Amino acid sequence: MNYILFDGPYRNNLLPFTFTRPVADLRVGILTIRQKWESYIEYTTTTVTEDYLADKFPMVEMENNIMINASFLPNMEVVAIVKNLSHNQALFKGEDVIAFFVKEGEEVNDFSTFEAIEFEGELLKIEHTWDIFALNGEAILEDFNLITKDRHSQPIPATINTINPENIFIEQGATLNFATLNASSGPIYIGRDAEVMEGSIVRGPFALCNNATLKMASKIYGPTTVGPHSKVGGEVSNSVIFGFSNKGHDGFLGNSVLGEWCNLGADTNTSNLKNNYAEVRLWDYQTEGFARTGLQFCGLMMGDHSKCGINTMFNTGTVVGVSANIFGSGFPRNFVPSFSWGGSKGFVTYKTEKAFEVAEVVMERRKEEFTEMDKAILTHVFEETSQYRKN
Repeated sequence: MNYILFDGPYRNNLLPFTFTRPVADLRVGILTIRQKWESYIEYTTTTVTEDYLADKFPMVEMENNIMINASFLPNMEVVAIVKNLSHNQALFKGEDVIAFFVKEGEEVNDFSTFEAIEFEGELLKIEHTWDIFALNGEAILEDFNLITKDRHSQPIPATINTINPENIFIEQGATLNFATLNASSGPIYIGRDAEVMEGSIVRGPFALCNNATLKMASKIYGPTTVGPHSKVGGEVSNSVIFGFSNKGHDGFLGNSVLGEWCNLGADTNTSNLKNNYAEVRLWDYQTEGFARTGLQFCGLMMGDHSKCGINTMFNTGTVVGVSANIFGSGFPRNFVPSFSWGGSKGFVTYKTEKAFEVAEVVMERRKEEFTEMDKAILTHVFEETSQYRKN
């Protein structure tokens, strides 16, 4: 059987993160959505996504294909049903299709000819950007149980203070010294070759993915995920950092999501609660206005390759697009379009050639290549988001 993950109806709700990746490659919990599905079904997946992303994230179709809505996070119950779907069967959760079986070359415009199966169990769904941090605790627990099943943790070093050590799992190659890990409110996962430096204090649920670093005296409140090759210091609460991003210094990040290749300058702070305790509104790319979230706590949503200078202050519910560069005193506005350069005194367009120069240097430092496919994707994003920039 061939398995293909498709973006589903919520792709535009998940901008700016889906400007540069399919929904399947969002990180929620320890793993990306794709990694979760592949771990459960024990099969490599491909992708149906936007045309401009297809070169980097291609689809491979075979004779028999099960299409899976990548907005849904898998569990054992739903996976068992998905793997047993037959031709012209579709699995639903309410109005949303979870998965369906098609033959090669078949086009599905509606499901009126399909046998509809309703999934009755509980299932996590990523419908909005804020779901990434709001559901992160449950996702960490699911991933922790999946990854650690029938496995043994590396020994917890003698210098580590622990609470509920049975809920702590350390992968091979990880380094921990003179830190405190409190897993009483959720599991703590330390990935392969990750490092927890001296003085760090962590309260789970928490995931430090492979090759990531907690810098000295970090203060981490769960549910928080630090993605692969990321470096984090200061205070972080209920946030998800996808990977290859840095918040290396003091400052607060709360109820936030950072994409890949982001950098927050020293003493950057995000507000995650309005002074009047009112509901937070976030920029909505579909309505081109600010949408209700139903949340009292919501901080920063920052797309890939965006950066800010030292002492940057982000207001409650700020959305920053892709490849933005923010600096200077005062609060920048709470929607910063992609490829913007500036701060509270105003923005100009960040030209692609300059943005590409920075991306190439940044990625080279991590021994990653800034490819022609990456350039093509960012060029498309630059053009697609031009309407939001004034010049």
